[in-house]
Amino acid sequence: MNACARIIEWPVQPEDSLGLALWSAGEIAAATGGVPSADFQVSGADIDSRDVMEGDLFFALKGEAMDGHRFIDMAFAKGAAGAIVDRPVGWPHVLVKDTSSALEDMAKAARNRADATIIGVTGSVGKTGVKEAIFAALDRSSRGHAHRSVKSYNNHVGVPLSLARMPARSKFGVFEMGMNHKGEIAALTRLVRPHVAVITTIAPAHIEMLGSEEAIADAKAEIFEGLEPGGVAIIPADSPHYARLKEAAEQHKVAVVSFGRAAHAQVRLLDAVPAAGGGSLVTADLGDRRICYTIAAPGDHWIANSLAVIAAVRAAGGDLGATGLALAEMEGLKGRGARSEIAAPGGDGSGKAVVIDESYNANPASMRATLAQLGAGPARRRIAVLGAMKELGEHGPAFHAALAEPIAAARIDHLFLVGDEMQALSEELGAEELGKAPAAALGKPIRFAQCGSAQEALTGLRQLGLEGGDAILVKGSNSVGLGAVVAALIHNKD
Repeated sequence: MNACARIIEWPVQPEDSLGLALWSAGEIAAATGGVPSADFQVSGADIDSRDVMEGDLFFALKGEAMDGHRFIDMAFAKGAAGAIVDRPVGWPHVLVKDTSSALEDMAKAARNRADATIIGVTGSVGKTGVKEAIFAALDRSSRGHAHRSVKSYNNHVGVPLSLARMPARSKFGVFEMGMNHKGEIAALTRLVRPHVAVITTIAPAHIEMLGSEEAIADAKAEIFEGLEPGGVAIIPADSPHYARLKEAAEQHKVAVVSFGRAAHAQVRLLDAVPAAGGGSLVTADLGDRRICYTIAAPGDHWIANSLAVIAAVRAAGGDLGATGLALAEMEGLKGRGARSEIAAPGGDGSGKAVVIDESYNANPASMRATLAQLGAGPARRRIAVLGAMKELGEHGPAFHAALAEPIAAARIDHLFLVGDEMQALSEELGAEELGKAPAAALGKPIRFAQCGSAQEALTGLRQLGLEGGDAILVKGSNSVGLGAVVAALIHNKD
């Protein structure tokens, strides 16, 4: 058979009939019930005119304080190919009654048209990293036919936007879902309709809004409400809320797979030892087989995360070999563990210090995990810039003060505390200096400074002087603004 005959007999795939563009004007109109002003095609979608790229569809959303229609010209100046609007404009558009409703309509249409296996991820800690690792594994095994929500697009706007961006030819879709209040994940999961739903862990994040960890577990378990028939719920076996999560999943008559160290876990950790470069070499039991793989990301929390990733990929029908490669190559994300070397004189003579960027979020569980990671890693001096943990409500002072113990255990040499909420920790560390705090028994008093702002903490770091061999952890809730400290250190700016 010659080459021409082979091409002619190339097997036809169902997706061959699908368009290459993300959306056409006609498809947008059909999904939203809108009226197109012209025939156009788009290759992407966005809600922020500053982020628009060539060929994008711009959603002119209206909020309480801002109207996206004011930025139509800017969006098209940046290369938008079309817009969804609620009033006629002088650019190619689809006219709808309500642009927010149109975004949700397009999310539903995207979900319906893609013959893809969908994975939903939530949890108090680790959901963005787990989502990215699952995507990396599935994208590798599907040769680029996986889709996921970018950044932390996990709310009532980010999730439908991420769905609307999913190409019709996708074989997998991975979507993160977050919440601050009861009922929010229920609404998102019914939109996503996952085949596999993952809960990474339960911790007191957003406890101010929900009141207790049990209520947080119930709110996270809402993700099971959207599971497709025959779906799989993946839950942490080591959580004190395991039974509660399992019962919530079983109410929806889905399979339940647990992961962790517990003897009853279906994806069970057998062994984990340090690997070269700061990661871990993990051996896990999957019931019918044992696997061994390397995790590039350091920290005990990533060992648990990797088990969730393995469970999710297997439930989705993905390739475990590709998953191992993805975990071995995956580095820290910006604001969530990314490590950068900066020039630093003196010290150990290496000429370099390491900045650990955990500036995007913080809660009691993630603070403890990251501090433990800092303590376990090599460093001449361990320096931490810790920002306030938000949305803890009346529990806040106790949770902040309780950080004294993991800080002492991590052998922190210099500590900068940012935000009014950190006053409780300052008082605890002050008591420690007098030998009156439990953490005092763990070692020498910690040199700390209470700072009123991120800029003040940066000034303190400059005055301290960073040296070769230093490890600098920067972690806090995003609203504290510690990302500016990371950027200044990396780019050597004040």
